Amino acid sequence: MASADILTPHTPEGKDALAALLAHPERAVVALDFDGTLAPIVPDPEQARAHPGAAPALARLAPHLAAAAVITGRPVRAAVRYGGFAGVAGLDHLVVLGHYGAERWDAHTGEVRAPGAHPGVTAVRAELPGFLDRIGAWQGTWIEDKGGRAVAVHTRRTEDPDAAFDALRGPLSELAERHDLMIEPGRYVLELRPPGMDKGVALAAYLREVDAGCVLYAGDDLGDLAAFAAVAELREQGLPGLLVASAATEESPKELLAQADLTVPGPEGVVALLNALATALE
Repeated sequence: MASADILTPHTPEGKDALAALLAHPERAVVALDFDGTLAPIVPDPEQARAHPGAAPALARLAPHLAAAAVITGRPVRAAVRYGGFAGVAGLDHLVVLGHYGAERWDAHTGEVRAPGAHPGVTAVRAELPGFLDRIGAWQGTWIEDKGGRAVAVHTRRTEDPDAAFDALRGPLSELAERHDLMIEPGRYVLELRPPGMDKGVALAAYLREVDAGCVLYAGDDLGDLAAFAAVAELREQGLPGLLVASAATEESPKELLAQADLTVPGPEGVVALLNALATALE
């Protein structure tokens, strides 16, 4: 994407939201997913790190805003560590909402607020290894322990990730239901977590908290559709919102791309967008 296009939404709603953000940045919230948006997707989630330009770009932009927020399914401490957000000058207005808002880290205090482990997640985490063996899960399927609030099963390392994903979706949905959990599909990953937790709920609650006048949300996967839906609902209520799709590969969900006001080429494009906004406001 050419630099001249980075601030050019292709929808009327997106253009209105961008105009509102640039006119009154002090009332704007820029909210971002982590994996696939700020950090490139990698085979091992433990090796994910934010694009090297992400924290500096946020540090340029955040002082002009009401707030910047990272909303992720990861445990909040992991997101802060992998993002390199702690101790960065200019990021006092950054908040990281982990586990879809169940956990929170505020940059200006460095404090983490987190609930205890969910009993359903604890039970599923103990049951999953034997469960996957019994149902004949494909070789290369692996479990990611996401702390006490979620557990995920990945198929990216299998011989046929799509077929392995499809084979697991039904059995894991039944397992989740038995433990009063929900299942969240992503790219070659199925996450089991408590109901009532999603990025849309977390985003809407945070926007109310800071009395936002407009919002930009950027995401890359199916889990971001809830945040897209929340922004769409808020737009109907009169709050300007700009929806950005981070699309680095052909794996990007068509549903997300169809709803976006602006599409950028993965984390590199997101960083370029953040810098372009900062330049426009400096």
